[in-house]
This record gives sequence, C-alpha cells and structure tokens, in this order.
Amino acid sequence: MDLPRLPLTDTDPRWIAVALADLEAVHRDHLHCERKAAQSALSLVRSYPERAELVEAVARLAHEETSHVVQMTQVLARRGAVPSWDLGDDYAAALREHVRKREPDRLLDRLLVFALIEARSAERLALLGNAIPDPQVALLYRGLASAEDRHRDTFLELAADVDPGGWRERVLELAAREAEIVARLPIRARIH
Repeated sequence: MDLPRLPLTDTDPRWIAVALADLEAVHRDHLHCERKAAQSALSLVRSYPERAELVEAVARLAHEETSHVVQMTQVLARRGAVPSWDLGDDYAAALREHVRKREPDRLLDRLLVFALIEARSAERLALLGNAIPDPQVALLYRGLASAEDRHRDTFLELAADVDPGGWRERVLELAAREAEIVARLPIRARIH
C-alpha cells in the first residue's frame, strides 16, 4: 500500500536543547510513552476482538513496545536513575479529544491518532538519536525511531482497511489538529 507521508509540523528546534539539558527526564518520560503505547495497542484488542487482522497486528506492536519499556528501564539503570511516576501526556490527551464517538468513525480516529503519536515520537527520537553524546544510547534511540515509523505505518494500514475511501482526508484533518496542539504546548524535556 502506498502510504502518505504524514504532514507533521517540525518540532521546534529549541526542543532538542531542552531535552539534552535534562536527558534523565526524557528517558523517564520515554519509558512511560512506550508503556502507554503498548497499553493503547492492547486496548484495541479489547475493543475490537472480532477484527482478527487488527488483533494480530496490534498484539505484535504491543509486544515490541513492551520490549522498548525493558530497553528504557535498562538505560535508566545503567545511568543510575530510577523511573519516576508518569506525569501524564497533555499532547496525547488533547489528540484523543478529537476521536469521534460513533463506530466505525471511532475506530478509524483511534488508529489515526495512534499513527500521529507514533509519527511525532519517531521524529523526536530521531532528533535525540542524532544528538545524544552517548553512542550506545544514540544508537538505541535511532532504532526506536525506526520502530515508531513502522508502528505509524501499521496504524495507517489498519485505518485504510477500516475506511478505504475516507481515511486519507481524515488523517489530514487530525494532522492539522495535531499541529495546533504541538504549537500551544510548552517546550519541555519530554517526548511529547
């Protein structure tokens, strides 16, 4: 399938300096982002058990996200840091507000919101992967960015299955909302 490039606005260039100035906070936040990504994927299994192809795809994705939780826990341990409480994610919460309530629109929007979150994560993880001075952690972040790109594509492919004729228009609408959300959030040492 020919997937469109999501029209994300670029992250404010000031973000990378803020992130690098408090890398421990970024690692801690990223651990929670990976956990929530796995939980979000599994929530689709709970909500749509009759969709066998979706269940298989998102279960595999959740498995990979869980392995990322382990990797981030190891990064924190090597640095002598401990995970912190989850501070929440205003970005993801604001995106979820745009999910329509009636099916099958709800499923479509959930898939597209997850795709946008994965795309934003991929962008920021790649920025970190190119800027972190520790070569081992930088390599990990570049690999995680690549995984997030694959996850974005998985969600887009599933969305195309749900609404072959309308998903492209809807993802453009949601991407515009995503740009507004990113523009109004403060720049902080977090993935989103």
